Amino acid sequence: MNQSIENARLRPRRTMIYVSADIDRHMEKAGTLPTDTIIYDLHESVSAQYKSRARAKLRNFLETAGSLGQERVLRVNPLESPWIEDDLKEAAKLPLDALMFTGLDCAEEVQRAERMMDAAGAAHLPMMAMIESPLAVLNVQQIAGASQRLACLAVSNANLMTSMRLPPSQDRTGLFTSLSMVVLAARAYGLSVVDGAHLDITDPHACEYACRQSRDFGFDGKAVIHPAQLAYTNDAFTPKPKDVKRKRKIIRLMEEAHAAGRSYAVMDSRLLQPSELQAAKRCLALHQAIQERTQALGGERKADAKAAAR
Repeated sequence: MNQSIENARLRPRRTMIYVSADIDRHMEKAGTLPTDTIIYDLHESVSAQYKSRARAKLRNFLETAGSLGQERVLRVNPLESPWIEDDLKEAAKLPLDALMFTGLDCAEEVQRAERMMDAAGAAHLPMMAMIESPLAVLNVQQIAGASQRLACLAVSNANLMTSMRLPPSQDRTGLFTSLSMVVLAARAYGLSVVDGAHLDITDPHACEYACRQSRDFGFDGKAVIHPAQLAYTNDAFTPKPKDVKRKRKIIRLMEEAHAAGRSYAVMDSRLLQPSELQAAKRCLALHQAIQERTQALGGERKADAKAAAR
């Protein structure tokens, strides 16, 4: 597997914030936020008559903007749209980390998107796929395994609930089966998986509940639509100190057991399974990546503060 694809699958995605590529101040603001991923959107947030303008704005912004180490992803227009070829040609020239595709309902459409990327000169970029329709959920296993270039699945709660004719509800009971199917498919193929956004930005308690529910489903993170949601979302998906301590103990005990010629170890009167060693290593790798992101963010803000003081 291409190393850039492997790295894309492993990086933290606790938070993904969506910003319009047609609004300069939103792109500038996103670059200062403690989000793991920024999704620059050319699709739903940009009117048809402004698609070309948005591409130009995004190009100018990315060529001059600094970075706090956030993953930069471009959400392109649908494959059947008249703008997709220009989106992909532009993406091939930009300092991006991945492309996000919408409306991919089957494996064949993922593979078609891959061929279109190749034709546009964007073969070096990993792919993300939004799961936003009942058909996509039913085909999610095939979608997840359709391309080695695929790094992440992202759920669109709003579109999925609308197409399933579900009433709005805080606990999202009607989506439980769909969410579990998406997580299962992602895990089966080693992909990152991100839950959709909580749409009410005025209720912090509901936002916190939604974040922890997503975590308990097994998601790696959650989309956000407003900076006010970042604190809750980052916290929900960040390993806690006691968890990190426990994972380190699991690694130590399992490695000691292996050195002694045993395939198992016991911790707190419980037999440790081999799969727990890999899970512990993933947790520590995530913890390290989050620490590096936090340090980059803090260092940049300190530099800004010193510059302002001068």
